[in-house]
Parts: sequence; structure tokens; C-alpha cells
Amino acid sequence: MPQRVHVIVTDYLSEAGPEKRVLDDIADVTLLQTNDEANVLPHAATADALLVYHDIKITATSIAALAKCKGIVRCGVGFDNVDVHAAGARGIVVCNVPDYGTEEVADHALMLLLALARRLIAAEHAVRSGHWHPNIVFGAPRLRGKTLGIIGCGRIGTAMALRAKALGLRVLIYDPYQPDGIEKALGVERAPRLEELLPQADFLSLHCPLTRETRHMLNAETLAQLPKGAYVINTARGPCVDATALIAALDASHIAFAALDVVEREPLDDDRVRRHPRILLTPHSAFYSVEGFHEMRFKGAQEARRLLVGEPVRNPVNLRYLVNGRAKVAPAAPPDA
Repeated sequence: MPQRVHVIVTDYLSEAGPEKRVLDDIADVTLLQTNDEANVLPHAATADALLVYHDIKITATSIAALAKCKGIVRCGVGFDNVDVHAAGARGIVVCNVPDYGTEEVADHALMLLLALARRLIAAEHAVRSGHWHPNIVFGAPRLRGKTLGIIGCGRIGTAMALRAKALGLRVLIYDPYQPDGIEKALGVERAPRLEELLPQADFLSLHCPLTRETRHMLNAETLAQLPKGAYVINTARGPCVDATALIAALDASHIAFAALDVVEREPLDDDRVRRHPRILLTPHSAFYSVEGFHEMRFKGAQEARRLLVGEPVRNPVNLRYLVNGRAKVAPAAPPDA
């Protein structure tokens, strides 16, 4: 009988039902339930794979102790909490689950846009306080004909674009990494440079990963390029938006409203953001639905299984840094004819 392997789930989960259904015949699954990387170190030498969520950072410190680990699966879309360079140098492939929450995040971003535009929270609070004044929504814009700028047009950005089109919004995308013609396939418009998108965006929605390029992509300079009275929605990663610059733009009434599902430091500890009357907040929950959460866990476990049984992984994110990889990776697809 083949020797059983060891899969460690670092954070977030308190039970491992879906993971065991996928892995039980080949692996023992351990839940650490920690957001402190130091608690990973005592288990690192025995780990054949890690399943990682978003409550913990996996740095070069713990990666150096992963003596036989074949791969780290980030059960989610973003993988900025894993040091992909250090993992690659150790031969450890890092994978993500890029498609589990596409519908949920796009739905959530659209909900935030509509809630801001229709003054939902202010109206609801007013009614519950005993008032009945329709003028609470005065100033609300008609959406049809307004421009939604989308930064990042991958799976989620695409889903957001299609939803916005159905409401009659003009959709303008910026994504230098998408191939030519994606705008034609979606029936939207494309800005070749960010500085061309921003002045046209009545609403701006971020759907980009957190990288060196996108960290503080929205800052004092770029926020100033938006039209006066623009709305900003961020369901991507908190550090894509400079919170200090956003607050200054809101206080100057250059930005009318902002809605943030993600913030620079989570949990939120910035009272300037928490108490600002024109910022709508949700607690990094855009990804969640009952079905989506199960899909994320199931697909993360499936990716771990592939790397453990010697099948090519489907969603590696650190191939450019991978040296003498310990797991099998599918060959690059040929370019389209």
C-alpha cells in the first residue's frame, strides 16, 4: 500500500469535510486553525502539501522549513499572502483557485455600486429612525448612459462588465494583460492606458490582483484624474487603494462615495475609514456564497490531490520562479493560430 501523505490546512477552516472527501484515500489532513506563521513551523517538515486561506502569511521563513512539500494551494483567487518567489526557489509550486467566486464577487461589486447610487443605506437608516423623506435620495444618478470603468478584466472583471451592460452602463475596461479583442468579445470599450480610462469613469470598480504594479494604483494622483463626483468600488485587494488619498479625495468632495469590501489592513483598524460617512464597508465577504465556498474548498483539495499523485496541476501561479519543481506542471499551451 502506498505511504499516506500529509496535507496541512493552515488557517480559516474548523472542519475538513470537503477536503477529506477528496483526499481521504491518500492523505491525512491536519487543521492548524492559525493566523500565525510561527505555528506552521513545527509541522512544516512533515507537510507534503499546504492548503492556505487568507488569514495567514506564508513567508520565506516557513517555506525554508518545507523539506518535502510539493505545493502550496492558495484556496482563493489572490495569492499575495504567499511568497511565490521563495516557494519557487525551493521547487514548490504555488497554485490558486481562480474561478470559484466569479459570480459572487461580481454580484457583490454591483450590489455596492447600486447601494451607493441609490443611497440605500442612508434611506434605510432614515426610515428606521422615524423619517419618511424621499429627498434623502436626491442627487442619485441615473445609471443608464453613465460610464463604468473596470480595472482588471479577468474572470471577475468580465462578469462585472456583463452585469453592468445589462443595466445600460457604458463599460470601459483597462487591462494591459488581456489579449487584443477581448473588448470586442464582450461588447465593451477598452482604454489602452489607465490615464485614458480614469477621466471617463463615473463609477470605477477594481478587479485586479495585488502586485507591485497595482499597489496603491489609486493614489492622490490617479484619484484626481477621476471626474468630480465619481464613485470608487474595491472588491479586489485593499492595498490597491491608498486609504489616505481616498479619504482626502472624499473630504474634498472630489470623490462622492466609496465602497470597500477590502482594506489595507484586515481586520479594519483605521477609524478614518470605519467612521467615514461616505464609505460603505463589507468585511472581505464578496467571495462568499454557500455554493461558492464549497466550490473553493473542493477545487483547492482537487489541486492538492493532483500535485500529490503526480498529475499536472491546473492553476500554477509561480512558474516563472520555479526551480527544479517537485510537482508536475502541464506544458505551456501553444499560441492560438
